[in-house]
Amino acid sequence: MEQYDNLVYAYSTVYLSAAFFSGGGSLSSLLSTFAVFAVGFLARPVGTVVFGHIGDKVGRRPALLMSVLLMGSATVLIGLLPGYHTIGVAAPILLVLLRLFQGFAVAGEWAGSAAMLVEFATSRTRGRYGSLNQVSTAAGFLVAAAVVALNSLFWTEDGMQSFGWRVPFLIGAVTALVALLLRLGLEDTPAFQQQQDAGATSGSPLKLAFHTQKASMARGFFFTVSWTVAYFFFLTYLPTHLRKEVGLSSGVVEASNIVGLIVLTAAIFFFGVLSDRIGRKPLLLIGSGGFVVLSFPVMWLFSTGSVAGAYLGQILIALVLAAFSGPGPAALAELFPTNVRYSALGIGYNFSVMAFGGTAGFIATALIDATGNALVVAALPTAAAVITFVTVCLMPETYRSELK
Repeated sequence: MEQYDNLVYAYSTVYLSAAFFSGGGSLSSLLSTFAVFAVGFLARPVGTVVFGHIGDKVGRRPALLMSVLLMGSATVLIGLLPGYHTIGVAAPILLVLLRLFQGFAVAGEWAGSAAMLVEFATSRTRGRYGSLNQVSTAAGFLVAAAVVALNSLFWTEDGMQSFGWRVPFLIGAVTALVALLLRLGLEDTPAFQQQQDAGATSGSPLKLAFHTQKASMARGFFFTVSWTVAYFFFLTYLPTHLRKEVGLSSGVVEASNIVGLIVLTAAIFFFGVLSDRIGRKPLLLIGSGGFVVLSFPVMWLFSTGSVAGAYLGQILIALVLAAFSGPGPAALAELFPTNVRYSALGIGYNFSVMAFGGTAGFIATALIDATGNALVVAALPTAAAVITFVTVCLMPETYRSELK
């Protein structure tokens, strides 16, 4: 539900560019919209520090309650925000501020939910339960894409431009309320409670993490590069690319994207369960190596403009990404001890997402504008995957180890 709030922006970029920037639907306004999307990621380091401190010192539960409240509030306010033609330059400025609040909130969400799921699991089921972090992330993408697509059926194009695009953002009030009610009934993890009862929680977990976990945090940073680029390139930028550069109809783009997200959501759990049996590394290598091999062929397949190619490409992306995403949360969480897990996991992950994930759409759009070649954007996920593939090769296998 929180990921829905975060991602509905990405699936509404065409309408947001028209509503909040003076150039309307031009390339410059589209670039500006993707830039604002990227700006939200600049707040992730701050969110990581704040929520990591609360999560490791006070508990996972209160940090996660705060994050969902902030996210829901920012999403609804975007839906209520007057456009450029109403309040002028104040509109994009306020949009930037609300994206910063969203980025701040989601920074606490990912690390906290990953830590909580893995800490509740047994040593033989950490891959299974950790994968639910990514199942819910993919489901957030899926619900956001589905709601935006379904909403567009009830409006004319003029209606969408004037008000219809706001509806998915206003629905964020419902998703935030439901998520909040679910978390109010949640207890903290046994691992954290044991640390707290023993007086072993750190008064300054961030300082302790930097003192004792620098190598593991660096590993987490490079581990995340391909993962975040794949998510934000293929799942948020790609629909815009297929419309603007390939010329596919909105209906085909939305339907193929939803099919890919359904496959991704189901396959993540399968690979998470499999990682408890055969280990994390084989699947992580398949996932990162898959993007090294397939990024250019898949983007060429999309460039043909074939409807069948759009569906096949989306499914291939989903399967490769799922192979990495299934074991990914458990593999990251297993790198760190309980007393700094929320902070250290969040630092490695969120700094990488800030640097590489949020900028994927902006960089891809700028590359095409500079070169005039739509296929060149495949270099972005390919280069990112090489970095992560090498990192995984150097990582220890942790699927049978006990949490520290």
